[in-house]
Amino acid sequence: MSDKLLNNIRNRLKSLDVDAIQNLGLLEQQIEVRKYSIFPTILYTERPDRASSFIEDGHIVLLMDNSPASLVLPATFWSFYHNSEDHYLRFPYGNFTRILRFLALFTTLFTSAMYVAVVTFHSEMIPPDLLLAIAATREKVPFPAAIEVFIMEIAFELIREAGLRVPSPIGPTIGIVGPLILGQAAVQANIVSPIVVIIVALGGLSSFAIGDISLNFSIRISRFLLLLSASLFGLYGISAFFTAGMFYLVSIKSFGVPYLSPMTPSYVSSGDTVFRKLLKHVVFRPGYLKPKDMKKR
Repeated sequence: MSDKLLNNIRNRLKSLDVDAIQNLGLLEQQIEVRKYSIFPTILYTERPDRASSFIEDGHIVLLMDNSPASLVLPATFWSFYHNSEDHYLRFPYGNFTRILRFLALFTTLFTSAMYVAVVTFHSEMIPPDLLLAIAATREKVPFPAAIEVFIMEIAFELIREAGLRVPSPIGPTIGIVGPLILGQAAVQANIVSPIVVIIVALGGLSSFAIGDISLNFSIRISRFLLLLSASLFGLYGISAFFTAGMFYLVSIKSFGVPYLSPMTPSYVSSGDTVFRKLLKHVVFRPGYLKPKDMKKR
């Protein structure tokens, strides 16, 4: 690992002025740099195998007495996007799951926003037969498309939270049966159209493919912000928000490491982003960590 990175984190820990820190979640909030950012810069994991793989790459892992978890830092966007199973599976299977996760990421971000933008502002983009079908399903719905989607998105999030908070034997049942009953009742009451139920369900289910809870929250919040932009400005709002979001991600650093590394900036070891390499080709440690020994073997 880099001595500069180690000293930076050590100084950050020494500078803490608190009476007690009960768990790693509180420690993470104390030492993170961008406290108001919706994107996490420290990775929380309870898996020893994942923590050890980060140590092998040159990351620093923080442990706490009587805690079963650990904090990995610095963490980039790809640290949260990747999963341990990606490397445990054979090369084609691991890449297949990554492709699915990448598609799920864009599906949960853009599905609802694109529907609202196209139906509200750019209906000329829809084929006539599909446009007539959408208009027929929305004939008795009293709300604009944006309000429809907002109602269903909020309802989906409420059901998701309810499934987490109620006792475990009932929670999964609420999470599965709740959306079905609520969606059917909303359609029969002409509060929302059937296509909106499909759109919101597709985006909501896709969000479950994002395994890390911190990144999952970031994507869910971004989905609502994209939906608001689409409701106000259509596709122009989506494009502007996405561009501003990319600029924001590029500006984030996790303990001096650019957040989108190793995609930008690029290093000799770059390549483990959307797709993974064959294990025999994984020779170098991540260059953005500036480790003393670049080679793993």
